[in-house]
Amino acid sequence: MPHGVAFIDVHKKMLAVVAGDAGKDEPVQLVRRKFGADAGELKALAEFLSALRVEEVCMESTAQYWKPVWAELEERGFHLELAQAQSNRGPKGRKSDFRDAERGWRRYVADELILSYVPDPEQRIWRTQSRMGVRLKRDRARLQNQLEALLEEMRIKLSSVVTDLLGVSARRILQSIATGERDVKILAGLAEPRLQAKPAELETALAGVTRLDPRYRLVLNQIMERLDLLDQQIAELQKQLAGSLQPYEDQVKRLAEVPGLGVDSAQQIIAELGPEAKKFESTAQVASWVGVCPGENESAGDNSNDTSAKGNRFMRRILTEAANAAVKAEGSVFQKRYRRMIGRDPKRHHEAIWAVAHAILRVTWKILHDGVRYEERGDRHNPKADKARASRLLRQLKGLGYTVFLQKQTEPLTT
Repeated sequence: MPHGVAFIDVHKKMLAVVAGDAGKDEPVQLVRRKFGADAGELKALAEFLSALRVEEVCMESTAQYWKPVWAELEERGFHLELAQAQSNRGPKGRKSDFRDAERGWRRYVADELILSYVPDPEQRIWRTQSRMGVRLKRDRARLQNQLEALLEEMRIKLSSVVTDLLGVSARRILQSIATGERDVKILAGLAEPRLQAKPAELETALAGVTRLDPRYRLVLNQIMERLDLLDQQIAELQKQLAGSLQPYEDQVKRLAEVPGLGVDSAQQIIAELGPEAKKFESTAQVASWVGVCPGENESAGDNSNDTSAKGNRFMRRILTEAANAAVKAEGSVFQKRYRRMIGRDPKRHHEAIWAVAHAILRVTWKILHDGVRYEERGDRHNPKADKARASRLLRQLKGLGYTVFLQKQTEPLTT
């Protein structure tokens, strides 16, 4: 049946719209129209599409400029699709806004465009919260490196004797230095009694304080203030994300049980895939979307390049970190797979980690999609390590406001 279809070539300040009826045998007469990108123009766009009885709208994923267009049309009830810009490329030297929009319209109707997964509005908010938290943590790590470089310039070797430069003891000492303390014995006495570094070692590492140019203290104080602010913002985002995912706390708990994952990574996965991963019908489909499966470049029966395609970079980061942690979990199936692949060749480390990341994704999809729990089927268990990990996860979940009840696992995960 003929139905109205529109394609929008999105720009920062202008939208090139092409609309017409799809499904007709005779040549289609396409309607062209330009709109601005402000709120009034977006409202006029929605009315224009409604007047043409358009049911489906496809737009090009141009940076972040497609997002307000999507939100406006989503509220009006249009069926929306987002096309990857690369799949609508035209010949060089033949580019114009309406020509691109018409080409996009025809390719969309012919099902030749690569479409992106855009979750519902609620999940998009989860993604924003989760991804902003990741960016803040990167800023914190970058600032920590700047702090260590500053301390070396100040001839303070605190990082040589203290494992965590941003731990309780180190922060207390650095804050005191920033406020003007010069006595190394007083500074060393600020450390926690359980700190492994002895007072004599701390005094030696802090000897540069006695010759410190006071102008350094301002820079140090500013870095410490920025670290405090980042820690506060990260904690607020984590708390808010936990509140947003409160209805799905069971999914968070079940994902956190997987070796290599935790509460934070479980929340990030749900923000990316959804609480039930409904969009993906199989493990193969979700692996292709994330980009953890071998690529395909076949010609004459030979696959010349098996490099993984680019996928969701946020999920790839989570899975890579989880895989590196999971292969260290003694007795886990992931460690067994890693060791079997790497053999005696350390050069295969990245290949093996990628395979473990793929396995974790398959398990993750099954937990969310089928509603099962994870059951470890490795060679052996370490009850003491399992108990310590369970206690740590329990503290994290309770700290985020989740209600946790410990019970014996009855429903196994089958793969």
